[in-house]
Amino acid sequence: MRNFKWLAGAVALAMVASPAAAEIVDAGASGFTVRVTTHPTAGPGAVYAALIQPRQWWNGAHSFSGSAANFTFDARAGGCWCETLPGGGSAEHMRVVFADPGKILRLRGGLGPMQAMAILGAMTWTLKPAGNETDLTLTYTAGGYGKDGFAELAKSVDGVLREQVNRLTLYVDTGMPEPQP
Repeated sequence: MRNFKWLAGAVALAMVASPAAAEIVDAGASGFTVRVTTHPTAGPGAVYAALIQPRQWWNGAHSFSGSAANFTFDARAGGCWCETLPGGGSAEHMRVVFADPGKILRLRGGLGPMQAMAILGAMTWTLKPAGNETDLTLTYTAGGYGKDGFAELAKSVDGVLREQVNRLTLYVDTGMPEPQP
């Protein structure tokens, strides 16, 4: 029954909203920038409230433990987007450096495998009112050492972030996340 509810929500979303638009803004020898935009059908306050609950919408396949249910998120400067790992371990995904609820959320850190690659990124979520909806933009700029440059990594990050923004939009618009793997 749960999958049917999700499917109904996804079909409804597809009928009224378009998927997130994503682009690789640039990719060079020392870094890259990707940008993803979408338009959830709720105001900035509601979108921000959902945004700071990644355990509800992030795909657990893009976590260290395999489950987004293990995420915690402290949405204040110095706060951690962290993950509890089996056996008592933990991981810091990103650190909050700026939080203006309903307007901007900025984090710093290397996502996933970038943690081991001497790559640091800045992720900025910008929320702007658009009538009863929100113009939501995610910009992720990363740089550091990349032996072979950043073009391929930028493509991978672009795909992962596009998926997550689409999942967030689905969660905001229907109240239901996609099923977790």
